[in-house]
Amino acid sequence: MIEPSDSLLSPARREVLRSSAAALAAIGLAGAGLGTSRSGQAAAAIGKRFPESFIWGTATAGHQVEGNDVNSDTWFLEQLQPTLFAEHVGDANNSLDLWPVDLDLVRSLNLNAYRFSLEWSRIEPEPGQFSLAMLDHYLRMIEGCRTRGLQPIVTFNHFSTPRWFAARGGWTNSESPALFERFCEHAARHLAKPMGHATTLNEPNLLRLLGWLDLPPAMKDVQRAMLDKAARTLGVAKFTAANAANAEDINVMQTNLLEGHRRGRQAIKAARPDLPVGVSLAVVDDQALGAHSRRDEKRAQVYGAWLEAVKGDDFVGVQNYERAQYDEKGAVPPPHSVPLDGMGREIYPASLANAVRYVHDQTARPILITEHGLVTDDDTQRAAFIPAALAHLADAMAAGVPVVGYIHWTLMDNFEWIFGYKPHFGLCAVDRQTFKRQPKPSAAVLAAVARSNAVG
Repeated sequence: MIEPSDSLLSPARREVLRSSAAALAAIGLAGAGLGTSRSGQAAAAIGKRFPESFIWGTATAGHQVEGNDVNSDTWFLEQLQPTLFAEHVGDANNSLDLWPVDLDLVRSLNLNAYRFSLEWSRIEPEPGQFSLAMLDHYLRMIEGCRTRGLQPIVTFNHFSTPRWFAARGGWTNSESPALFERFCEHAARHLAKPMGHATTLNEPNLLRLLGWLDLPPAMKDVQRAMLDKAARTLGVAKFTAANAANAEDINVMQTNLLEGHRRGRQAIKAARPDLPVGVSLAVVDDQALGAHSRRDEKRAQVYGAWLEAVKGDDFVGVQNYERAQYDEKGAVPPPHSVPLDGMGREIYPASLANAVRYVHDQTARPILITEHGLVTDDDTQRAAFIPAALAHLADAMAAGVPVVGYIHWTLMDNFEWIFGYKPHFGLCAVDRQTFKRQPKPSAAVLAAVARSNAVG
């Protein structure tokens, strides 16, 4: 059974932990020192090994799991009409309170790292006003990782920003890089010392990537109406979010995000020069079809500036979920009769290794896989997908690509932004009423791989 590692656990926290531990035992995971289940025996017998120092982790993000992030731009947009959001985040997974349960769950899966984010709107709810209480909260989380033998991998900003920041135009504002630098400076002074790795931003190239998807025009219209309503409600000229912006704003946002990353990295390094700092990029396995494929045009637009910027970083965070094929007209649909995930994308295990090869070829930087996973309601798909993808990754590493770790998205089903709670990426299910974490069989698969540090 998992034993609580935090002596301050409330009775409610203890009950969630107890029930989650019982679920772990039911699928053969008996705690921090896993019993040898069939999955563990199989993994131990196979030979594609990873380096002894390899990072095995899982990830969450503040707004998606903490709950009641009432000062953030995303919370505000969720309340509006019209809105792109299918539902409100509400209590999310109650991880603001239940983070010790989450860390014990990560530990029980034989993982040695946990990636999570700082919620900027909690730390700086009003411009220039920094909450010591919330900085201490995140410090307890970081130290809680360390006491459990987990490396804390901390994202300084995972999409959501303070409402006041978005009301100043968000990343369209020429002052946004300096505002982000100020936040990173305060946070790093308080938190950087026990961190393992840090990323400044999560998928700052996402809006460019979305521009290459065939999104319904109605979706763009609702987004424009939502952002206009936000600006009118607050009496400001422009309200823009990092993951919700109109097409005409994307170029200036990228300019400011690039500078924000540079200045944020500088601020974090000033607080602790030896802390490895990078940025996490959304990277599709882009493949060319025919002599006049638009693949390289897409790569230049979506990744080009960022692959240049990260050459000054200690590592590059790669986040991959799919492959896409491009002919002379653009993206082509997935091949007929291939398995699809819960968003209609091809399930293609080799995509991660291909994305990692591409990024390393372009940057010559070490790679940390900061997200990779599968959205599906059929956990047998996830259980098969994880080892298949890791086998391809092991081959890429054997060929010389320096990958320092693998972090799975996500620890548990959570709030997936505009889609709400319907998409399921988690290794664990979550009861929306009790917040009980229920490990799925795929959790045992990843745990067995991490335990043996090998895959077939």
